[in-house]
Order: sequence, then C-alpha cells, then structure tokens
Amino acid sequence: MLKGRIMGLDIGDKTIGVACSDLMGITAQGITTIRRESKKKDLDELKKIISEQNVYKIVSGLPKNMNGDIGPQGEKVIKFCDILKEELGLEIEFWDERLTTVAAHRTLIEADVSRKKRKQVVDKLAAVIILQGYLDFKSR
Repeated sequence: MLKGRIMGLDIGDKTIGVACSDLMGITAQGITTIRRESKKKDLDELKKIISEQNVYKIVSGLPKNMNGDIGPQGEKVIKFCDILKEELGLEIEFWDERLTTVAAHRTLIEADVSRKKRKQVVDKLAAVIILQGYLDFKSR
C-alpha cells in the first residue's frame, strides 16, 4: 500500500533544500531550494510542495557537532520542525546530516559545476543526500 512520498529537508538560515522520494520510497530526487524570507512564507512554500507531491512524512537533516552534540544550528532546525509538525500534522524524523553539505559540494565539484551554479543547487543536493541516506537505511 503506497502512502505517498517522503520529503527530505536541508534547513539552513538562508535556504531550505527540498527533495522527495519516488512513490516506492527507493530513490530521492531534488525538488527545489527555498530562499528563506519569513516563517510564514517558508511554511506556505513547503505546504504547497507537500500537497503537490503527496507527502506523508518528512525527514529533516539534523546538524550535529562532530562529537555528536546538538549545537545552536541543530536547535534552530528542531524548533523549525516543531512548528512544521504543529502546522502540518505530519510525522517528522531527523537524520544526522554531518558532512552532507561537504559531500554535496564534492559531488558538484567532481561534476565540474561552476561555483555560481553550485551555490544555487548545493542545498537541494544536500536534501537529496539526507533523504537517500534515510531511504537506504530503512530498506536494509
């Protein structure tokens, strides 16, 4: 029984990278990068994508310090996800995102993507890496 898609988020101060799974929950595809302006606008954008993509669950990257502690950025992500959960009523899981942005940058550099273009897609790719890591883990 297919419930819908899982959405992956890479939440930063300036942008939110968004990815969604296929209906089978096997692969993650990049959807967009939301430029953050206000909580209301961020939520409206996410609601629109959730509705269009038939999303039933969200996986948010959780930035941790290298020692595994949750720092100030992690606290911001948790706070935003609490608001998201309250607004949308969807299940939200966290996925350790240490080094996903590094991996995204490395992938784009290896693909010879220009610095300007990398800036535009790195958060979306980080969301794909977060979601794909989660999907691979769940399929084991």
